Amino acid sequence: MKGLNVVLGGAGLAGFLALGEAVPRLGLVKEEYLPPASRIGGALADELSDGTFWTALGDTLTGWAIGLAIASCAGVVAGVVISVVPYLRAATASTIEFLRPIPSVALIPLAVLLYGTELRSVLLLVVYASFWQVLIQVLYGVRDVDPVAEETARSYGLGPWARVRHVLWPTALPYVMTGVRLAAAVALILAVTAELVIGAPGLGQQIAVAQTSQAVPEMYALVVVTGLLGLLINVGARAVERRALAWHQSVRGEVAV
Repeated sequence: MKGLNVVLGGAGLAGFLALGEAVPRLGLVKEEYLPPASRIGGALADELSDGTFWTALGDTLTGWAIGLAIASCAGVVAGVVISVVPYLRAATASTIEFLRPIPSVALIPLAVLLYGTELRSVLLLVVYASFWQVLIQVLYGVRDVDPVAEETARSYGLGPWARVRHVLWPTALPYVMTGVRLAAAVALILAVTAELVIGAPGLGQQIAVAQTSQAVPEMYALVVVTGLLGLLINVGARAVERRALAWHQSVRGEVAV
């Protein structure tokens, strides 16, 4: 089954590349707007041999990694505290529901005003967008704790943090991993968006420079890089999730299938 999926995936990718090569060459789209896939591939090869590209990639990954780490830690801590402190969840529910839907891009003027084009501007947007992904999943995970297990832990005299460690955390961990995986994708989107709009160093800035200088193949090549980066991040996050939840029924069932 896995071999068949690989073959089908490769065939789909080959078909997509063939379509990307044929459409501009047949005149369906002007080549100055959408170059053939071969030209984009050549531009990508040129980018890979350019030190500026690797510097920009490092800047993007730095903003992504730091922002994701801050958001994940803050989301887990805030979610656990809100869940275990009496009445705090009810007190914060309306505030969370008010702040969570605010698009992170709406904070771009604030980020520019506070930090200009520095890394901290990127981090502000990345952390804000990613934090809610983790926090909401933690809240759902804690809500899913078995009341019988909770009462049993209380009857055995376990304190609040012991109950968090032995009862709450194992139940919430699958939700936490899902939140971190979603946050990883959101963090990359916001990092590139911030670089593209604000002009902070990174792949987004390089895309903007290529677009303004009419270097269309190079622009598409950089867009392809961001797509590949998102794919690698998602695959890596799923691998970490499977490893962290090797004991969980969902992962054991997936492996068995």
